[in-house]
Amino acid sequence: MTQPHEKRRRLREMLKADQPVVAPGIYDGLTARLVEQAGFDAAIVTGAGVSASLLGAPDVGLVTMSEVLTQTRNIANAVDICVVADCDTGYGNPLNVGRTIREFENGGVAGLFIEDQVSPKRCGHFAGKQIIPAEDMVQKLRAAVDARVDPELVLIARTDARATDGIEEAVRRGRLYAEAGADMIFVEAPHTYEELEFVGGELSSLGLPLMVNLVEGGKTPLVSVDDLAKLGFSFITFSGSLQKTAIKVMQEMLGALMRDGEVTAFYPSKMVSLEERSELLGLPRYFELERRYASSP
Repeated sequence: MTQPHEKRRRLREMLKADQPVVAPGIYDGLTARLVEQAGFDAAIVTGAGVSASLLGAPDVGLVTMSEVLTQTRNIANAVDICVVADCDTGYGNPLNVGRTIREFENGGVAGLFIEDQVSPKRCGHFAGKQIIPAEDMVQKLRAAVDARVDPELVLIARTDARATDGIEEAVRRGRLYAEAGADMIFVEAPHTYEELEFVGGELSSLGLPLMVNLVEGGKTPLVSVDDLAKLGFSFITFSGSLQKTAIKVMQEMLGALMRDGEVTAFYPSKMVSLEERSELLGLPRYFELERRYASSP
């Protein structure tokens, strides 16, 4: 397995390249392996996806740091690609943020982001968000920088100010957060193509990577990766796409099973076999390890 330091260094190198980094959203080890198998170099742990998967609950700040940390550590250990963690608000004040950074860094992530919402937070594309004063977020970021041990760990600052104070305030906060030491700026949920253009145009001069998150049915228009790259975004995430696709297909399969009493409409055309799933999860490697460590021939 690739060591965390090498993953972090690789993520920084990719962010400097001409092509943007596209990072699908994942929420467990299986989805991480699928993203890696598909050929992507990075993935982002989606807080909304983890909340849905672990608790069967919406993203309204119910998942604890320890729950997210355990899930993220397992994900990072399952793959060789770069995993970026969603650390919500940092789980408290600057002192808490310091601990959060240390814990997730030890968990093997290549990068992570914290946001300037009040706690408990909510999904960046939900209504009713509230944000903390920019100065308070600056102190959290200073604590994050101080707590980081590996200088290659990518610290991302997210602002949700677009929802509460407008796109100009979101851009102003982006500049402040860059000055505080963030390695990447993430303005969550611009509402229009023009707002995306404004963010890219105003913040590209910082010389830092810019992140954008596309959410089907959310606030931000579904602009192509190529167009987003032209607007100045170098880290493009599709946080809920995998899970929402899986939900749709599982609903269809369960409906067919309830209606017809069989799943022949799905297998094998729309369902992997036991062997295919086992191959994805690396079963042959485990069999080989069993043979290697067997106590008798």
